[in-house]
Amino acid sequence: MQLAQLVLLLLLLNSPVLAGVQEIWWNLTWIENVNPDGLFERRAIGVNGTWPPPPMDVRTNDSLVVHVTNSLDAPSTLHHHGMFFNSTSWMDGAQGVSECGIPPGGQFDYVIPLDTSDQWGTYWVHAHASGQYVDGLRAPFVLHPLQEFYSYDEEFTVVLGDWYHDEHTVLLKKFISIANPGGAEPVPDSALVYFARNASYLGPISGTTPSPVTSAVGFNENATLPFQPGKTYRLRIINTSAFAAFFFWIDGHDMRIIEVDGTDVEESPIDLISIAVAQRYSVLVTARNDTSANWAIHANMDTDMFDTVPDALNPNVTSSVTYSLSAGLTDLGFVDEYHDVDDISLVPTIKVPQPPATKTIELEVNFDTMDDGTNHAMFNGVTYNSPLVPAIFSELTLGSNATVAEAYGPLSFVVDHLDVVDIVIKNGDAGKHPFHLHGHKYQLIGRSEDYTSDDPALNPPIVEGQANPMRRDTVQIPSMHSATLRIVADNPGVWFLHCHIEWHLEVGLAIQLIEAPLIAQQRNSPPQIMRDHCAALGKPFSGNAVGKASTTDLEGLPLGPFPQTLGWRPKGIVAMFGCVLTAVLGMVSVAWYMLGGQMTDEEVEDEVRQRIAAKAARRKKMWSFGRR
Repeated sequence: MQLAQLVLLLLLLNSPVLAGVQEIWWNLTWIENVNPDGLFERRAIGVNGTWPPPPMDVRTNDSLVVHVTNSLDAPSTLHHHGMFFNSTSWMDGAQGVSECGIPPGGQFDYVIPLDTSDQWGTYWVHAHASGQYVDGLRAPFVLHPLQEFYSYDEEFTVVLGDWYHDEHTVLLKKFISIANPGGAEPVPDSALVYFARNASYLGPISGTTPSPVTSAVGFNENATLPFQPGKTYRLRIINTSAFAAFFFWIDGHDMRIIEVDGTDVEESPIDLISIAVAQRYSVLVTARNDTSANWAIHANMDTDMFDTVPDALNPNVTSSVTYSLSAGLTDLGFVDEYHDVDDISLVPTIKVPQPPATKTIELEVNFDTMDDGTNHAMFNGVTYNSPLVPAIFSELTLGSNATVAEAYGPLSFVVDHLDVVDIVIKNGDAGKHPFHLHGHKYQLIGRSEDYTSDDPALNPPIVEGQANPMRRDTVQIPSMHSATLRIVADNPGVWFLHCHIEWHLEVGLAIQLIEAPLIAQQRNSPPQIMRDHCAALGKPFSGNAVGKASTTDLEGLPLGPFPQTLGWRPKGIVAMFGCVLTAVLGMVSVAWYMLGGQMTDEEVEDEVRQRIAAKAARRKKMWSFGRR
């Protein structure tokens, strides 16, 4: 053997930092009799015959390949939340944007190039198709760098989530309905908290008897974190909910924030963490020096987001920190007042100065009862509908026309390579919203408390030239507040920006960012199997949003519903009467049952629809008579 070859072999054998390929095989299946809250058995979407799906725990010098088999009865995808997928946005997993979806019985390999993305920290993976993550397809995803910025003795991942006893399809039908003109979102049946370490979940507390199918994992009061006196622990907290934000704290222990959405930050003491849907925080917690007591961990849902709080719902769940199996549990109860994390004041440990903006996209959020009687979300008065052709395929096949935003359908914005873009989101809705941008981590350069105000104390101007603004990928914006997100368009492809409350995404609170299309066309292209998937699902995969080689002919594109038009029109009448539909349904049901009859919900709704239509017809006849 040549001397040079021998030296190389020795280096290979002894190097701890060599990049490799970590492969994971996931078979997506329905799992029967899942019961994490101990209250109700239901089926949920799991992986390889188990629920919850297993945690992912990967080194950042590896490339990750997730081999997915879809054994469900509907198309599915996986979105590795927060990953950049540099110039390969077709691996992003957003159905209708970056792919058509894996058809039932199909397979796909998601390639996540961690070794070239310069990313590490706390993330998660979830379905991005037809609400499947509401039904359980979600798991933590932790990326370990070769050298952490902070030192600690051990780490745990804390998974927070809301939980529904009904399946997503049932809930969605009730949500998008003329019987729900106010748009009241489905309220979860339970809150969940459970823990992971490395690539495994922590089991239940010894002596407890959880439901058999989910008995390998400790949930809520059956879950505990084993602490040893004097050790410092990193807790990676992830909110995997579909709707609920959480407030998280540990009795008798201090916390210091050190990471936000994959960005290491300077230590910041905090008494409780407010964590919106899809956000992540890491905190350092130093254990106490005695073992005389165990301590409660609190995970309280933000019930201000719910239209009503059902009597059966316990929004405040607890687990525990255990020092000694023989010690009692100390639970100090509620805090005096909840508060949000002041994320804009956090300071990243790696300095990235704020570049000057070259383009601004302003988005105003509103919800309203539409012309079909249902409640939908809008950006700038328009509700988002998925195009027939996923936008990434349009971007790569339209040639020079790919720079025309209209070709992608409404709420599509084209930006040039290396544009510095301000996305200003103004929340005109009554509720809070967590907004997530795929493919980027934005600088949070400004917030306002009232975007309509002329008072600079409430609506301050953007400060240019900031030395090191906070960076994250999911920001919560309260009612009438705004946030300004600055990105550098350095990732050619198509990227989704949307509210991460699943119910709000379902009713159109999203846009598409079409980034550097001409450069994207010069780089890699999607694997053929993705086009095969589209064909198998009967969907086009080239041309504009409806599959035509045109920037203007979008006939057949799903549009609407639209805000109501003033004036007496049949659809407007139906929508107007929708506001009393729930009450009418109740009266019809009561009357029917008093007479001893049996009537399904569908029959009741049909009865009310007929009455509304008859009333509209009578009103129309009266107007026609009056105009003669």
